[in-house]
Amino acid sequence: MSVPGVGQNPSWRRLSARMLLVHPVRELGQFLPALVGLVLAGRAMGNGQLWWLGPLGVVGVITLSVLRWVTTRYRITSEQVQLRTGLLQRKTISTPADRVRSVHVTASALHRLLGLAKVEIGTGSHEAGSGLSLDSLRVVEAAGLRAELLHRSAVASSDTPGTVAFRAAPAAGAATSGEHEIALDHDTALDHDTELARMDPRWVRFAPFTMSGVLGAVAIFGIGSRLFDQLGVSAGDVGPIRGGLSYFERNPIWLDVIQGVAVLVVFVTVLSIGGYALSYWGFRLTRHPHGSLHITRGLLTTRATSIEERRLRGVELAEPLLLRAVHAARLSGIATGLKPRAGADGGSSMLLPPAPRAVAHELAAQILRDPAPVDVALIAHGPAARRRRFTRALLAALVLILAAGVAISSGVSQWLVLPAVLTVPAAAMLAADRYHSLGHAIAGGYLVTRAGSLYRRRDVLECDGIIGWNVRQSFFQRRAGLATLTATTAAGRQRYAVSDVPLSLAMSLASRALPGLVDDFLLPDNPVREPFDSD
Repeated sequence: MSVPGVGQNPSWRRLSARMLLVHPVRELGQFLPALVGLVLAGRAMGNGQLWWLGPLGVVGVITLSVLRWVTTRYRITSEQVQLRTGLLQRKTISTPADRVRSVHVTASALHRLLGLAKVEIGTGSHEAGSGLSLDSLRVVEAAGLRAELLHRSAVASSDTPGTVAFRAAPAAGAATSGEHEIALDHDTALDHDTELARMDPRWVRFAPFTMSGVLGAVAIFGIGSRLFDQLGVSAGDVGPIRGGLSYFERNPIWLDVIQGVAVLVVFVTVLSIGGYALSYWGFRLTRHPHGSLHITRGLLTTRATSIEERRLRGVELAEPLLLRAVHAARLSGIATGLKPRAGADGGSSMLLPPAPRAVAHELAAQILRDPAPVDVALIAHGPAARRRRFTRALLAALVLILAAGVAISSGVSQWLVLPAVLTVPAAAMLAADRYHSLGHAIAGGYLVTRAGSLYRRRDVLECDGIIGWNVRQSFFQRRAGLATLTATTAAGRQRYAVSDVPLSLAMSLASRALPGLVDDFLLPDNPVREPFDSD
């Protein structure tokens, strides 16, 4: 079945004309400070005769939005994805079609009201502006474009029985309805997506154990302080704040502390739950039969991300301390061209939001199509690694005790010695937990490594995706006979380390993961020691 727009001479396509109802609103919001400045300048200059500067600025912003729609075109050929923009200075951005790593479809509340969506095409580069962004397309066009880019193999094999052919958007001027169509042959059952996970509303209970609420509270406090500073207003002059301060002044200090902590906990909890609902409500992860994972989520702004499974090299199971305390975890993908982003939502590589740990383990096994790398018992790193963990933790506690002693000798309250001394058992517990988290294994063709305490992460990396090894020994590691073995790859974080492993065991691990690559570095008179007890 032929696919218009993917031939040798495809026509340029326009963005949806409905974007003229989206971009002016967005641009007016961005230029609002400048427009207010024009209005104030018009009133101040010429005795108010230049009042028209403000409306002229509004007309200018709307004109720029119209010109953006008029001058923006895109097309998809059999070899390239191209985006052309500009009126006076024409610019064409091209990327090879086989470099498309992911397709993100987002729709804000205004987009959804108008039946539009924004399509971002990821090309694998982590540099800003390296991808292509099409804002705005109709929802059916966005869905068809996603299928067109990620399932091109289905188009190429459409003559084979039991396959699916996708019909792209018609060329400009074609006598069709302009909607994307998905043409199915007699065996349509194969085109049904398989649902791997769906959000359970009960997962919201994990929101307070993430850092999103704390970050939100800090952001609100920072923005509020800056706003008061810009307006020249003291926070104590605001009625509700002044009333709250007066209330706290009438109470004992111990009661103020208890009430302040309670208010802060409630405030952070509400922010966390709100942020979780906005980001992950409606979360659904499906697997397309032609080899891609599709993630949809979001309450007000919906987001849809598609990742080709052939570019997926493994998964990351993250268990921050607070989430681990309530037996929860989040799951991300290790994919070529998708670098995990900082932030609670995990960015484009997120496969599961904070959810029960058992659900995350089960989903990881489904994605890898093998439970062995997820359930395998990890090999411990031995007494030397344990001593290294305790030495580093207790040394930090000793430094704090010495600092407290110096401060007390300088006249600071002697009560400071109590929290300083309490750092010793805290450091010991931290060291024990860090060692307990440390481990590695090879199972089902995957390298499995785990480390961390405050942020424990289990990385499952496909051995075939490893392109090299880096063995590093610091001065103290050499004295302890330990090394850090780092697997380099083109996917995800690009570096996955097995920390503080005995050197002989590190070389053996590298040889087992990629036979023949490091055999020249293995000494025949240095046999590999037996592994330590498993986790």
